[in-house]
Amino acid sequence: MLRIAVQSKGRLNEETMKLLSESGIKLNKSKRSLLIAAKGFPVEVLFLRDDDIPQAVANGVADVGIVGENEYVEKNKNAAIIKRLGFSKCRLSLAIPKDEAYTDISWFNGKTVATSYPEIISAYFKKVGVQAAMHVISGSVEIAPGIGLADAIFDIVSSGSTLVSNRLKEVDVVMQSEALLIGNDKLSDDKRAILNELLFRFDAIQTAEGKKYILLNAPKNNLDEIIKVLPGMKSPTVTPLANGEWYSVQSVIDEKEFWEIIGKLKSLNAEGILVIPIEKMIL
Repeated sequence: MLRIAVQSKGRLNEETMKLLSESGIKLNKSKRSLLIAAKGFPVEVLFLRDDDIPQAVANGVADVGIVGENEYVEKNKNAAIIKRLGFSKCRLSLAIPKDEAYTDISWFNGKTVATSYPEIISAYFKKVGVQAAMHVISGSVEIAPGIGLADAIFDIVSSGSTLVSNRLKEVDVVMQSEALLIGNDKLSDDKRAILNELLFRFDAIQTAEGKKYILLNAPKNNLDEIIKVLPGMKSPTVTPLANGEWYSVQSVIDEKEFWEIIGKLKSLNAEGILVIPIEKMIL
């Protein structure tokens, strides 16, 4: 049985549970419990505070964990990054009151910075030669300048709306963050086999992200041009239709190129274009 530590609530929890569900890991959450065994797959999920996950994985309470990169770097525990998961993206930034004049990082010399990430910002200030005091806060960091606790803040930024509502402006991005799968380096062979299967499922889901399956009818005289528009994973699947003058073409395209490709297909007289979302893709 492989034990996975995940955040107990919040956006990272929601996106993690979606990933696990799409990977075939079904949990019965009807009962309030910190540890729940999955159905149909040999894993159990341990729900923890996000800042407790790196330590839990490092000391073997959990075998692996899904945690924000911000917490992983801040806690600096002996747990290895197994995979970047690509969701719950945000950044850790320095922000100051909106009306303050700002030129460069030297502004922070002699200032007090409120943060929940003292290790990360202290290392950054040391790197850039800034001497500033830290005021460590475990929540609602953004209110600190407004109530006189600090001159500036260092905190997570997603959309930036929280900064705006507190009359703050972002002046320096210190690091980017996303969800990570981290692991203990002393897994047994049995647990490592389960982890490899889990990674296989995660890869199939991630590979399918942003991809569309497209089917269309192509006239014979434009078939070569249409194939060039639709390269597919290796090459499109082409099947002749009964009348011999048309072909059925199937391929996979990136969603970001969707409308450009559709326009080219229409100009080449493709018909009956059908687009289907892809849940999983095995390469």
